[in-house]
Amino acid sequence: MSALEGKTAIVTGGAAGIGAVYARAAHDAGACVLIADVMCQQGEALAAELTSAGGAPAAFVQTDVSREEDVVRMVEAAAHLDGTVDVLINNAAIYQGLGKKKSFDEITPEEWDRVMAVNVRGVWLCAKAVAPVMRAQGRGKIVNIASVVDHMGAAGFAHYVASKAAVGGLTRALARELGGDGVTVNAVAPGLVANESSLQLNDRAYVGMASQSRALHREMAPRDLVGAVLFLSSPASDFITGQTLIVDGGGVFR
Repeated sequence: MSALEGKTAIVTGGAAGIGAVYARAAHDAGACVLIADVMCQQGEALAAELTSAGGAPAAFVQTDVSREEDVVRMVEAAAHLDGTVDVLINNAAIYQGLGKKKSFDEITPEEWDRVMAVNVRGVWLCAKAVAPVMRAQGRGKIVNIASVVDHMGAAGFAHYVASKAAVGGLTRALARELGGDGVTVNAVAPGLVANESSLQLNDRAYVGMASQSRALHREMAPRDLVGAVLFLSSPASDFITGQTLIVDGGGVFR
């Protein structure tokens, strides 16, 4: 039996990039997958791809996770897939769109607020929306995507770093509140992934230097995150909650 067979998983920010990797992995593991994203064309194409691959169904719903009405509609759409919501992978975040690095005192209040609205408010709203369903069924998995920058600090995008630190704190708070209902809440903290979005903020030399500073001396690929995300989404992690699992090839030890 596949790890997520018979389960329904929501993947926010799942239309492209690392989120699409999570969506494909959840579907490959047997889950019905709802892709929630602001990018309609990519999301609809991925849902069609997964559906045509056979197995569990997949669907897409346009969602801005900072808008509560969108998030409520997202959960309703997931429930229509298979009658329940078993897994929430809280991946949606602003990172690629930040452009070049800038000092904390160069960030405008508008940019700061938008990053917090998506990266923190969005995580909270999505958890808030799935909680009643998960409480009613007495089980559920919430996997928040944090970042290793919370553990090491990073210059040039203070709003992103602060938002991911908030995700870690929210993960622990939600784990305390939902544990009695059979719902686990954990986070995965990726290191620097060598993909298109990271190369928009970091030059190739920096990515290479980060690779050599790891215990495992190679670049990190999106596929390196799949095992941790699926583990925390599956029954194998039923007695683990409130934890942040760093996946960065041994760049940071905790």
